Amino acid sequence: MAQKSPLIQLDGSALDVLLPMCVAVSPDGLIQRVSPSITKLYPEDELVGRPFLDVFDIVRPRRKINDYAALVEISGATLRLLFRGGKPIMMKGVLVENIGGGVLVNLSYGFHLVEAVAEYGLSNADFSPTDLAIEMLYLIESKTAVLSESRKLNQRLHGARVLAEEQASSDALTGLKNRRAMDVVLNNLAATSVPFGLMHVDLDYFKAVNDTLGHAAGDHVLKVAADILVEETRDCDTVARVGGDEFVLIFEDLVDAKRLMKIANRIVKHLEVPVEFEDKICRISGSIGFTTSDFYSHPDLDKMLSDADVALYASKHKGRACSTMVTKELLAAAAQARDQQGNPDAATIAQ
Repeated sequence: MAQKSPLIQLDGSALDVLLPMCVAVSPDGLIQRVSPSITKLYPEDELVGRPFLDVFDIVRPRRKINDYAALVEISGATLRLLFRGGKPIMMKGVLVENIGGGVLVNLSYGFHLVEAVAEYGLSNADFSPTDLAIEMLYLIESKTAVLSESRKLNQRLHGARVLAEEQASSDALTGLKNRRAMDVVLNNLAATSVPFGLMHVDLDYFKAVNDTLGHAAGDHVLKVAADILVEETRDCDTVARVGGDEFVLIFEDLVDAKRLMKIANRIVKHLEVPVEFEDKICRISGSIGFTTSDFYSHPDLDKMLSDADVALYASKHKGRACSTMVTKELLAAAAQARDQQGNPDAATIAQ
């Protein structure tokens, strides 16, 4: 005769440790006891004494289970349950008959573990110490921490890259674009066939400021001049410092000669305003030459820059503090001067 296995009986506290999400159901179908973790799911309701099938909706097995006898029939089967009227988080369970009568239903969250932890604020105390869910939670927490640090690192790297790109394309003293950035803008405009105006600005008497008042005064004057150029241009325009006291202005989608001349004249006027530095007065002016992309049948960026430079020195020759637009006549005179004199300086060409 086979020896019967000894009966195992546990008190409530031991049951809570082994099965922290357990529901004890009496033979009349009422909930007798719930483990502490269950109360986190239904904190506002008193579960004890309520019919089990009024609290839980058994989704699987797909059969009608409406009384205690039907519960006993699915003993040992894997269940899928939902709290009636609660959060729509599917739970996994198994039901077994209790030695003292009734049934025990042990629950878990299965694939919905992470969602349940976030929704109900569960901790490791809500799971059996041997439950693999604890290991998974640690892995998820570790992964989350790693991803968080990775995002922070990527943000720092992105910020550093943006800063490096800005520094690589900016003039350190004035904050304007530098020659490299100017080339990028011009190439983009040429590639997209967007019309634009190109203006070359050179500060008059700047060397005298540096020589007589010092480089600190010169730096201050350059910053003031940069501010004037920015104020007289639009947000879509580009202002670049391309040399010691040389600047290039690019006017996107602006080729109206009269408008560009008005802008140039305003710049000249503002540059003539004396600049205070400490207890000294710095006096400069500006000479400007400009051209437009529609002046050329096929705009060549190097030629446009060269032509604007010719117009700039024509302004210098006129007596400084004025603006000159590139014309066919001006370029023809410059070409004739080159032919006659070999390689004269720009001032002589402009004559």
